[in-house]
Amino acid sequence: MERVKAACPEKNIKLMRQTGKGKGNAVREAFDAATGDILMILDADLTVSPEELPKFYEALCRNKGEFINGCRLVYPMDKNAMRFLNLLGNKFFGWFFSFLLSQPLKDTLCGTKVLFRRDYETIRANRAYFGDFDPFGDFDLLFGAARQNLKITEIIIRYKDREYGSTQISRFKHGILLFRMSFLLHGK
Repeated sequence: MERVKAACPEKNIKLMRQTGKGKGNAVREAFDAATGDILMILDADLTVSPEELPKFYEALCRNKGEFINGCRLVYPMDKNAMRFLNLLGNKFFGWFFSFLLSQPLKDTLCGTKVLFRRDYETIRANRAYFGDFDPFGDFDLLFGAARQNLKITEIIIRYKDREYGSTQISRFKHGILLFRMSFLLHGK
C-alpha cells in the first residue's frame, strides 16, 4: 500500500487496520472512514481484477442500478477459483435471495459491490433490523439495499484463482450461519 501512496501522492489513500474480525467488519470500518460519494468493495485476494471496477462505476453513474453487485457465476472460472460446494452454495443463495427479495440475483456472495455513500448511510442507519453478525457483510448490504427499495443490478465479472492469501470461509460453519441469516430475514 505504501508503494501505491508513493506512486499516487495526489490521491487521498488511507491505510487502515481493522479493529475487529471478518470482511464485514473491515467493510463497515472502511466505509465509515471513506470520504467519497461512491463506495466500492474489491476483495484483496484479487480474484476479481481491479480493472473490472469501471464497469461498476459506470453502471451506478448511468442509473443502471443503485446497488451494483458483482456476479461470478456466468463466465467460466479459473480452475481453482471456487470450490465445488461453495459454487453450489452460491447458486442456492442466489435462488433463495431472488425469492426473498423479489429481485433476480445470481451471486449474493461476490465481494465486489458499489453504491452511493448516501444509500450506504441509510442502510447503516437501519441496520438494527439485522444486526452486525454477518461476517462477510454481503447479506447485510444486499438485504439493506432491498429493504431501502434500491434497484440492485448485477455486473458479470471474471472470477480468477486468488493471487493473495487463502480462503477464510469455513464451508459448513459459515454455510449454517448464512442459512440462519437468510431464514431470519425471511421472517421479517
